[in-house]
Amino acid sequence: MTKNPYTEKYPMTNIHPDAKIAEGVVVEPFATIQGNVEIGEGTWIGPNAVIMDGARIGKNVKVFPGAVISGIPQDLKFKGEETLTYIGDNTTLRECVTVSRGTTDKMKTVVGSNCMLMAYVHIAHDVIMGDHCILSNATQIAGHVEIDDHVIIAGTAAVHQFVKIGQHAFIGGGSLVRKDVPPFVKAAREPLSYCGINSVGLRRRGFEGDTLQEVHEMYRMIYTRGFTMTEAIRQIEEEIEESEERDIILEFLKKSERGIIKGY
Repeated sequence: MTKNPYTEKYPMTNIHPDAKIAEGVVVEPFATIQGNVEIGEGTWIGPNAVIMDGARIGKNVKVFPGAVISGIPQDLKFKGEETLTYIGDNTTLRECVTVSRGTTDKMKTVVGSNCMLMAYVHIAHDVIMGDHCILSNATQIAGHVEIDDHVIIAGTAAVHQFVKIGQHAFIGGGSLVRKDVPPFVKAAREPLSYCGINSVGLRRRGFEGDTLQEVHEMYRMIYTRGFTMTEAIRQIEEEIEESEERDIILEFLKKSERGIIKGY
């Protein structure tokens, strides 16, 4: 019988001998790590965390007690197919976070690098999340949701399946997110509504006055001038000079399948 290479290094843990654990990883007592798992250098796995088959965890990740990474999807269509869960470098998953692995839709669930998922956050199957995102306590993300970089979602929000959230968006606490949330905006109230651009977050990330004014003007066309969405897109294309921000907003609007949140 082959000796388990992790028995002496990580006492009082339950680690499958086939798991691939890099140097410098700390696994605390009572953690469980299954066989089809890869964990990068410098990562910390807290006590009572469970890392299940299909997990691909990057470098310097912190997984706090009670978290379950790469559990099978809560989806009745799942038939046991071999799918994956990716957690990017430098991401923190606090107490009791759950991240389900993918289904045949995307074959993977992805949480990007430098993210913070606070306690009791749930990330369902086939979610694709970018980098530098913050999800506050008890935020619930349903299956197939797409979240771009630098998104912040305040506590106890719930995001409907297949919703898309654009980069640099901020969503208020307790929100029910049923429609797509465009890039660079603040969203709050019930039903969820446009509340202006995320000017504070954008300034913190280096966006300057002229750019903020341009973004604000585009959202005036979308939300306050009485245009239909088709008319607003045409006005932006005709009146706003080409820029990275303009292209990001136009691409998001044109690709939105569920429709975007309404104005207040």
